[in-house]
Amino acid sequence: MLLLFISALLLPMSSLHAASDNTDAFLKRHWTQPVAPQGKPPKSFSKLEASLEPSACGTCHQRQWADWKTSLHAHAMGPGVMGQLVGVHPTDTSSLRDCTRCHAPLAEQEASLIKKLRGKKRTDALHEQGLVCAACHVRKNVRYGPPPMTPKPGGKSPHNGFIGTPAFEDGRFCATCHQFGADGYALNGKPLENTYAEWQASPYANQGKQCQSCHMPDRRHLWRGIHDAEMTRKGVTVETTPPTAHDGQVSARLTLTNSGTGHYFPTYVTPRVTMQIYQESADKQLIEGTLQEKIVARQVSLDLSEELADTRLVPGERAVLDYLVPRHPDAQGIIMRVHVEPDYFYSGLYRSLLEAEPDGKGASLLRAALKNSLESSYDLYVQRNSLSMP
Repeated sequence: MLLLFISALLLPMSSLHAASDNTDAFLKRHWTQPVAPQGKPPKSFSKLEASLEPSACGTCHQRQWADWKTSLHAHAMGPGVMGQLVGVHPTDTSSLRDCTRCHAPLAEQEASLIKKLRGKKRTDALHEQGLVCAACHVRKNVRYGPPPMTPKPGGKSPHNGFIGTPAFEDGRFCATCHQFGADGYALNGKPLENTYAEWQASPYANQGKQCQSCHMPDRRHLWRGIHDAEMTRKGVTVETTPPTAHDGQVSARLTLTNSGTGHYFPTYVTPRVTMQIYQESADKQLIEGTLQEKIVARQVSLDLSEELADTRLVPGERAVLDYLVPRHPDAQGIIMRVHVEPDYFYSGLYRSLLEAEPDGKGASLLRAALKNSLESSYDLYVQRNSLSMP
């Protein structure tokens, strides 16, 4: 089985003081694996205050909850992950934690998942909600978050207030899941998950722009990335040279520049970006034999044993597709296109798992995951040009 590892609530001001130790020390404690159980909540806590459910947090933190529900964090334990985990024996906690350490890290989520795998009836399914608010903000029933943007008057606060720490505004907080360590899985000398290191080598790190600067602007809990076309367009620049026809040949140029992404474009091994130029017929169909394309991606084998190619763009780098193809007699136009498949690797993975075990325990979940992965693709850029010239 192949498992890929793939939020700062602004809480009321508290009588508790900001953490005095440094960010590294805080994060080492905060992300100790596995995350320890919360234990019994203080007797003064109401049922709502003691809850680890995101909906409980959303009672007061409505904007953060509304944002989180639309994010990939909320779907971190979707059918693609669960379709693989259903085949894991509930006593094999090591294999489970390979996945849940980032996708559902709380001890209470692990307990919920194990009950599910054992087929026991349960009153909660906290693991199904992915990276919940408490996964980042609650340890031993104490709430943590960034220092308040605007100090608020003291007084009694829900759940005994919170402890503020600048760690929540530091990219190292995100690196816990978005960066493999020196001993982590690597291909061709590069960690499989290497986003934080890519950022460290970029101009954005020198400018002090943390992960949160782009992915949590104004402390929004959206974490938009390559799945979001608007976010992707902010990170790249597409330029074209209009097509020309000469001596029976059609020429054109399509350029894609990583002009605003704070790491490689794309990061990680799952997305594929395809630059394409081709001729189309009067009924707007691609004419066979006229397509030229360039892949921008880190391509790896489905079993993660080999890196096949790495054509991703470092910040400031560009990819150029120069087109020179004989004009087809049926050609009425030429298309220049940048197509994004955020879940390209996963689509191939799910297909291979289903081909191996079409009636396996997780087959229905994997089919749903495959459908979702295919539907995540979109055209980042499309330009149609007439070929009415001689």
